[in-house]
Amino acid sequence: MEIKAKNVFVTGSTRGIGLSIAHEFARRGANVVLNGRSEISEDLLGQFSDYDVTVIGISGDISQEADAKRMVEETIDQLGSLDILINNAGITNDKLMLKMTEADFEKVLKINLTGAFNMTQAVLKPMTKARQGAIINISSVVGLTGNIGQANYAASKAGLIGFSKSVAKEVASRGIRVNVIAPGFVESDMTDVIPEKMKETIIGQIPMKRIGKPEEVASVATFLAEQEYITGQVLAIDGGMTMI
Repeated sequence: MEIKAKNVFVTGSTRGIGLSIAHEFARRGANVVLNGRSEISEDLLGQFSDYDVTVIGISGDISQEADAKRMVEETIDQLGSLDILINNAGITNDKLMLKMTEADFEKVLKINLTGAFNMTQAVLKPMTKARQGAIINISSVVGLTGNIGQANYAASKAGLIGFSKSVAKEVASRGIRVNVIAPGFVESDMTDVIPEKMKETIIGQIPMKRIGKPEEVASVATFLAEQEYITGQVLAIDGGMTMI
């Protein structure tokens, strides 16, 4: 798929990996929908003024089915189509299993997994009608390996992988591709607050001996959007942490 002039919706794109993905698509000539639960600020939209594309903000809660449907409808009303969906939005709520409540568990799954379900279901009808589309779900290496204190987060990210492979099989014949990116430790607000000693330990476990950059995840997202013969795959962007 040639992504220039295509329309891409990036959930959770007000900062971090999501924002980097939005910038990379805009740089490559795609029109972009920025998304968050709060109203998208003019300052954030202004970051995209140098690109010769249309960038709009549509706010809403992806964990709510009605919001997901509304946001897809608004995108199509304003841009004419929705060609690429990036399910990036996610939260953490870390606790050891013995202290984790059902509410702690469900809160993370509701955003990370049910949110992706809601958005994917909402875009499949117009994508099926167009007989083309790309859906890219942002999982995590934690969904592949597990992690202490993150049973809820790991479950949501592992679930996203199984979800993606299942949907990929259902819609491949209709020209729609579904793939997964599983980032490792990537520079973000979350990694910025990790104590230096802990960060050194983490880096010591990464074969490439450094933390990844959001831009490196973003470039893989545009790659997967372009490739018309790749579907149902999981690409780990982790400096070799999960190599077999």
